[in-house]
Amino acid sequence: MAITDILSAKDIESALSSCQADGSFNCKSFFSMIGLSSKTPDQIKKIFGILDQDNNGFIEEDELQLFLKNFSSSARALTPAEIKDFMAAGDSDGDGKIGVEEEYLSLRLSGG
Repeated sequence: MAITDILSAKDIESALSSCQADGSFNCKSFFSMIGLSSKTPDQIKKIFGILDQDNNGFIEEDELQLFLKNFSSSARALTPAEIKDFMAAGDSDGDGKIGVEEEYLSLRLSGG
């Protein structure tokens, strides 16, 4: 399954172009721009599965570094500060990794 089976390629392209500069990535804005916050729990789980590169049920810092590359191979890596902010926004239990339930809750709390 490709991420574009669930998300619009046009929305992804627009979101990626909004965060090309180092320090410009905001996960909640990015999720909103790609339409992720309006997806069903099942769709979010499918996308999470694509983002969870090692298939261990969690997204860790090393996976966050290459987060944007999941949407386009030409996208940049996230900076350490962006990774820290992303982890703070998505890791509700403070265990240093983001589970799919935390991701879904984070999307809902951000207005999705």
